[in-house]
Amino acid sequence: MTTERRAVRARIWGRVQGVGYRDWTERTARSHGLDGWVRNMSDGSVEAVFSGPPATVERMLSDCRGGSPAARVSAVDSQDVAEVPPAGSGFRARY
Repeated sequence: MTTERRAVRARIWGRVQGVGYRDWTERTARSHGLDGWVRNMSDGSVEAVFSGPPATVERMLSDCRGGSPAARVSAVDSQDVAEVPPAGSGFRARY
């Protein structure tokens, strides 16, 4: 039985660095059972790859629009990607 998976690369803009957004993303993605990673970018945005069941990935993207309590998200841009992290590989922060 094959389980459908979706992978997206997201860029999150706004006040998302120095406010616990990356840690929040890691915890939230893990709680959803997603695979992938999150990292801060030099331009002040946060980039993440989320992989898992399509509805769960969509839920995570929706969650990213709110983010950590101190964050102020102005935009979330995402696109589907072909490189799907292996199922069960987990979610981690990149530094």
